[in-house]
Amino acid sequence: MTDSKKNQLQKTLGFSFNIAVLIGGTIGVGILRTPGSIASLLDNYWLIIASWLFGGIFVLIGANSYAELATMLPKAGGSYNYIKRAFGNYAGFLSGWFDYITNAIPPAFYCIVISEYIIILFPDLKNYSTEMAISLLIAFVLLHLSGVKNGSTIQQITSLLKVICFFALVVACFMYSGVKLAPIPKDNSLVQIGLLFGFFKSLQLIIGTYNGWNAVCFFAEENDDPSKNIPKSLYSGVLLVIAIYVLINVAFFYILPVENIAKSSLAAADVANIIFGKNGAIIVTVISIFSLISILNAFMMIPPRILYGLSRDGFFIEKGTTVNKGGTPIVALLVSSFFSLFLICIGSFEVLFSFAAFTSIIVWGLAYCSLLKLRISEPNLPRPYRSLWYPWTTIIAIIASIALLIGFVYSDPKSFLIIIIITLISYPLFLVLRKKKK
Repeated sequence: MTDSKKNQLQKTLGFSFNIAVLIGGTIGVGILRTPGSIASLLDNYWLIIASWLFGGIFVLIGANSYAELATMLPKAGGSYNYIKRAFGNYAGFLSGWFDYITNAIPPAFYCIVISEYIIILFPDLKNYSTEMAISLLIAFVLLHLSGVKNGSTIQQITSLLKVICFFALVVACFMYSGVKLAPIPKDNSLVQIGLLFGFFKSLQLIIGTYNGWNAVCFFAEENDDPSKNIPKSLYSGVLLVIAIYVLINVAFFYILPVENIAKSSLAAADVANIIFGKNGAIIVTVISIFSLISILNAFMMIPPRILYGLSRDGFFIEKGTTVNKGGTPIVALLVSSFFSLFLICIGSFEVLFSFAAFTSIIVWGLAYCSLLKLRISEPNLPRPYRSLWYPWTTIIAIIASIALLIGFVYSDPKSFLIIIIITLISYPLFLVLRKKKK
């Protein structure tokens, strides 16, 4: 039997790792890039800040539901366990693979982007972008093959450095006295349809920068005290991310007016150039590299946990449950890394990323629905943590997910078509796997 003692994950992770993986898996370079796009869509200081808060509240409401689900079923792989328990094997199989693909795309992307940022610092390396990306991937595979503890230590160090870098940037903005916050122009366009569309479009970008907030749930089986650690880390981690995102936006607008930010493709670099002079771009590049190393490390650990869970339930190869002495699901890590290597070599991410935005919203929405279903169908399941203001918060999370999904379908029908095709193909594949399992 594959789920023997030797193939069990080790309970070596605690609260500090949870916070580190949540921050590490969420805050990337998105927050340094998106303020410009959002300012061009909304063009109103208070509306921009409100949209960041709105995105944060949506994630916080989601964390409230996930805290109950992850403590009720503390198993490797996160969301798909709850969906499978509530809606059966096929729903679990489909959502598990959607979730896997969503989380297996980022490592390749981050390897490529880190190599691009290194080239900004060292232009002579510009012909070696792909080689650097592959070397980075190999280095992180070797790190995680050496054991979970090493991966956890790197996560905690890089996440702490990331938070320090971001707060230092915020403090530098507020200490700078050269430019005061420009008066906010009176804007009567709030009622315009175009602005309403801009608000939803900006929310799509904002949800993208919050993606990764539920990272702790993938490691529930390896947590030394999931009942206490998961709810505590979900709430404190998400609140910390919201605080960083809102503070960065306020700090940027302290230096530059909305009109200037709206014209910027990398707002952080423009702000840093004003504060630090010509070294500004270098400082932002270094912050970006720290951010990306932390998020890459987190996403090297997440997909193997999903694949381990899928393998244990017969939705992938039996060997997928193999765990080495260091507690790493070794086959799942190697399969995920080969997938990343393949993506680095193709190097086309636009389609994959819009696809990932869809699948994450679908999986979250199904997880919220599974909370409602399990409360009704299995009221006696042990629930160490109960969702606050249930069922209203969960219903709000479901409605918000449906609204976002409709917005995504409207703005990107191609990705939605790909999802429908994958769903249709998945059922015969599921039946084949189920026969093999029998």
